[in-house]
Amino acid sequence: MERDIKRLWTGFWQLADPKIWISSTVPMLVAAALAYNLKGSFDFYWFCWTLLGIYLIEIGKNAINEVVDYNSGVDLFVTKEERTAFSGGKKTIVDGKLTVFEAKVIAVLTMAAAALIGIYISAYREPKVFLIGVIGFILAIIYSLPPFKLAYRGLGELTVGLTFGPLIVLGTYLVQTHTISPEIIPVSLPIGLLITNVLWINQYPDYNADKKGAKQNWVVRLGREKAILIYVLLFGLSYLSLFLIFIVFKNPFWLLPFVSLPLVLEAIKTARKYYDNVSKLVLANLRTVQVYQLFGLSLFIAALLDKIF
Repeated sequence: MERDIKRLWTGFWQLADPKIWISSTVPMLVAAALAYNLKGSFDFYWFCWTLLGIYLIEIGKNAINEVVDYNSGVDLFVTKEERTAFSGGKKTIVDGKLTVFEAKVIAVLTMAAAALIGIYISAYREPKVFLIGVIGFILAIIYSLPPFKLAYRGLGELTVGLTFGPLIVLGTYLVQTHTISPEIIPVSLPIGLLITNVLWINQYPDYNADKKGAKQNWVVRLGREKAILIYVLLFGLSYLSLFLIFIVFKNPFWLLPFVSLPLVLEAIKTARKYYDNVSKLVLANLRTVQVYQLFGLSLFIAALLDKIF
């Protein structure tokens, strides 16, 4: 009994994978800073509830994805040589940390808890956020779940970009301010583009497994060599969007994310050279995540400095 509890506890946290919660934390922090910048408001209590609700959706989405990828064979097709810290999926079922049934239970419980938090926020803080919450909730479920399986049909990248960019930024800002300001939309764009790029490069280690399991993401559809062009393009669009933000806010602080450009150049150089070498491509995976983090932190700081000065 004690051994089972320990296994379940370990499996749950491997599935939850708190280190990737930065994906949703970045847009929420930027949205909170924008709320303070544009409306002079920030409510820590409701920010924490928003944070918790989105974290629970992330865990639920991970659990659904885990079950589907295991049943489709994708997780089973990943060889030891191709498995890295940036491989898709959490491999809890393959590792024997969780059973398929246990992963399903976690998915149901976490998504149900997230739904209750969403209802609470809508009822007692901001009713208009309900629609945004429902869209995000549904997208998290159908990202992997049949018959939709967006991640298997070439729609996973778009879903991730829209969700972690505009959707979370708009939702968090709405909870904080009770309104949506048009200025926040351009700020959400590079966040969505960069998190899409994190997903894009992280699909490389699973390329062969995804191909065998009929997970037709765009890296599989284009092939690893051609897909690098989109990887570079997503970076380019992210930094070009900073000029749009600068035009909107008319403050050079919004160009701060350019400090992350050296990391981008190293990531692109590595990806171009080692796109078919999983072990050496890891540096590009790491740098892409670091770019997302540093870029997001720079936007957060820019929003605060724009308010102060």
